[in-house]
Amino acid sequence: MFFKKKTLEDFSAQRENSGMKRTLSTVDLTFLGIGGIIGSGVFVLTGIGAARYAGPGIVLSFVAAGLLCMLVGLAYAELASLIPAAGSAYAYTFASLGEGMAFLCGWSLIIGYIVTASAVAVGFSAYFSGMMASLGMEIPKALLTTAPEGGIINLPAVVIALLIGLLLAHGTKESSRLNTILISLTICAIIAFLVVTTPHMDLSKNMEPFLPFGTAGIMTGAAVVFFSFMGFDTVATSAEECKTPEKSLPIGIIASVFVCLCIYAVVAFVLTGTINYADLDRADPVAYCLRTIGYTGLANLVTVGILFGMITTLIVYIFGQARVFFAMSRDGFLPKTMANIHPKYGTPYFITLVGSAIIAFIAGCVPMLYIVELANTGVLAAFFIVFVGLISLRRNAPDLPRTFHFPMLYVLAPIGMAVCLYLIWALSLVTNITFIVLMIVGLLFYNSYAPSHRCWERK
Repeated sequence: MFFKKKTLEDFSAQRENSGMKRTLSTVDLTFLGIGGIIGSGVFVLTGIGAARYAGPGIVLSFVAAGLLCMLVGLAYAELASLIPAAGSAYAYTFASLGEGMAFLCGWSLIIGYIVTASAVAVGFSAYFSGMMASLGMEIPKALLTTAPEGGIINLPAVVIALLIGLLLAHGTKESSRLNTILISLTICAIIAFLVVTTPHMDLSKNMEPFLPFGTAGIMTGAAVVFFSFMGFDTVATSAEECKTPEKSLPIGIIASVFVCLCIYAVVAFVLTGTINYADLDRADPVAYCLRTIGYTGLANLVTVGILFGMITTLIVYIFGQARVFFAMSRDGFLPKTMANIHPKYGTPYFITLVGSAIIAFIAGCVPMLYIVELANTGVLAAFFIVFVGLISLRRNAPDLPRTFHFPMLYVLAPIGMAVCLYLIWALSLVTNITFIVLMIVGLLFYNSYAPSHRCWERK
């Protein structure tokens, strides 16, 4: 059974009987992808990535990570047009490489989603506490830092994760509408930051040296900021809630990655051109930049927009992890209660709430950098499997009805695979060992649980 694959008929049957409401349009999907991407890295990791890994060259790190995600996005676009099913890479791998690899891919995605959402919640806490302190309402440090960092718990991160989980359990369309409104406000905040900050750029002072950590720093920085682009995966996970998935999914995936790549590169360039990279080792670099150049009031206003952006990202990530959990539990690889759909709201409410609780725990108790690196490893591993699966499916089933084709597949896909492996290697040894241990745990769970619970085959 490890290599047994699902057919398109299997996916169609599950889609028809899922019980999930089909309410999302192409515009909803595009904003869902932008919401998942725009708040996760540019507001949090630009400063840390510049200070510790790439210097002003963090701009190139974002471009490198974004270009890889464009390749992954093209692969997703072909697979999503062919297999419009919840679970994204998990479902695609099931159709191309079989049950066992699908489980491992889904396991990697779950790790990536949960840990990435935790990182965003920590970033939210940093901006929120900074804004409150500037208004004279300082939150005790013990409630903003984890025990390993000398505090008790990161309380704002815990609270926001739980609140978003409750919102998503209530309904998908309602969450999508809120997501679209908040993204619009976030983009306004980014524009305000760029307009005010650009005149203060000093390229000769702050861009020299451009690569203080050498060219290797660019790729190390790319490995760290890579998870910033993960949000587009959620577009694919929403396939069973789309009105016209075959047409909407490819557009939503590619458009959201391209828009956010442009935004990331511009913001990173302006930020490191205004403030020396060595002073940006913090989780709220955009607000810090504005306060440093004398715009404290505007910093608070922009921070509100940034907080909205992080809320949209949390909406997207908690939404995405619930859909991967849902797809895997529906097939019998995780407890069936995880696939329960709320009779009124039409959402996988149970796993949405459980997932948000796990995210809250990690955000409240684990230091930021450990969270970021582990998130990247899980996502990169899943994307590597997607490339392999796409090549396999194109070779073994070339005549399947595709509404989108990955261009130059046998040239670009191997390049994407090689870059995924390189970025995994560029992360810390401790992170990669932790990921391997988690994958072994997942494989042991699969071998013990799946044989007596799998239920995806049609009778």
